Parts: sequence; structure tokens; C-alpha cells
Amino acid sequence: MTKTAVEWLVEKHFGGIDNCTPDFRYHIKQAKEMEKQQIIDAYWEGCSTWDNDKDAEQYYNETFKK
Repeated sequence: MTKTAVEWLVEKHFGGIDNCTPDFRYHIKQAKEMEKQQIIDAYWEGCSTWDNDKDAEQYYNETFKK
């Protein structure tokens, strides 16, 4: 499974999200949502051929969701 930049940073700096304060977890969640939208937008912008079986949300989930 591929990690997003936010997931990598949290793991590298804190050893995992469980080691973060509740307030910081909230901010991490916001950052991950922003990053998700950026990845989806980039998928659509870079998609030169349409794949009717896969949309941007599905691509994100298959690539980055655990």
C-alpha cells in the first residue's frame, strides 16, 4: 500500500497517529482530506484516456486506503 505524504510524515515524526494528541489528530485528518482531494484532482487532470471502470475516488481508495 502506498503512503501519502501526510501519512509518511506522521509515521516518521511521531511513530504513528496514536502517539499524537487529539487536537493534532484532528489537524492530521484535515490535512489528509486536503491531500486526498489534491490526489483526486491530479488524477483527473492527468488522465489522458477515460477508464469507465475506475473513477478518481476509486483510484485513491485502491492506492492509498488501508
